[in-house]
Amino acid sequence: MELNFKNDVEAIDALVKKYAELKTEVRKVIVGQDKIVEDILVAMFSRSHALLIGVPGLAKTLMITTIAKAVNLTFNRVQFTPDLMPSDIMGTEILDEHKNFKFIKGPIFANIVLADEINRTPPKTQSALLEAMQERSVSMNGVTYKLPDPFFVLATQNPIEQEGTYPLPEAQQDRFMFNIHLDYPTFNEEVDIVKSTIHGKMEEPRQVLSVDEIIFYQKLLEKVPIADNVYQYAVNLATITRPNTEKAHPWTSQYLTWGAGPRASQFLIIGARTHAILHGKYSPDIEDVKSVAHNILRHRVIKNYKAEAEGISVSDIINELLKA
Repeated sequence: MELNFKNDVEAIDALVKKYAELKTEVRKVIVGQDKIVEDILVAMFSRSHALLIGVPGLAKTLMITTIAKAVNLTFNRVQFTPDLMPSDIMGTEILDEHKNFKFIKGPIFANIVLADEINRTPPKTQSALLEAMQERSVSMNGVTYKLPDPFFVLATQNPIEQEGTYPLPEAQQDRFMFNIHLDYPTFNEEVDIVKSTIHGKMEEPRQVLSVDEIIFYQKLLEKVPIADNVYQYAVNLATITRPNTEKAHPWTSQYLTWGAGPRASQFLIIGARTHAILHGKYSPDIEDVKSVAHNILRHRVIKNYKAEAEGISVSDIINELLKA
């Protein structure tokens, strides 16, 4: 599909309309959770990945499959278990009838991959997935196989059960642009969910975007101009999270053992840029940085025992930093 626009402004206006249509189609299936859907779409258009934290039964899989259908992307779900091997995700080589090795692609070869309960599989398998996320390719016996474009991984974790799990180390969590917390629906939303699902009939979303359109808009976002004060705000926000440094915020030195690295600064700008465009702006401002700050910093700062003892959450700390 060839997209012809007179200029980038016209293309951005078209994206805003498509984004509104996309949310409308998702709402046909998903009741509530508008903010979660928005966060997932911001990560997807930013060519990045997201880690979703939520208890079972909150329609995480349904949400992703609905988005995949609305944007006409291939989708695979992988249930992570303790016995899952890297080859179960990446693929494996087999000997065919001509005694030649043939690579059989694994479920990671899809536009959208849902890594369900990623903390239930050992570090070796986790690392294989995260390496593929970073490189956007899979290597097997010296041969490199490119993953589809666009490529987006959404990993989920259950925040309750800890027994028999392998929590992602902070360095590996850093590969995810967003850490999205999925909460219970409101009372009225849950009533609507029950009404719409007990009869067994689900409305199918209409296709809003094609693969070519998504790639086009992802490249368009990379050309969006960003003011110097927005760069400075994002870098400063990441810098003040680092305890016992020159620019550390008082709460940082008091309640954190570790702060966000340079990747946080990059993601703050990338996320703010996408957030701004999807909301009809032509360039991000400081408010856009603030809008994505929690999802980006939540898994990149580590609170200490003093914060635990005083009941100070990571969200409390980030809110205090945003005031500064």
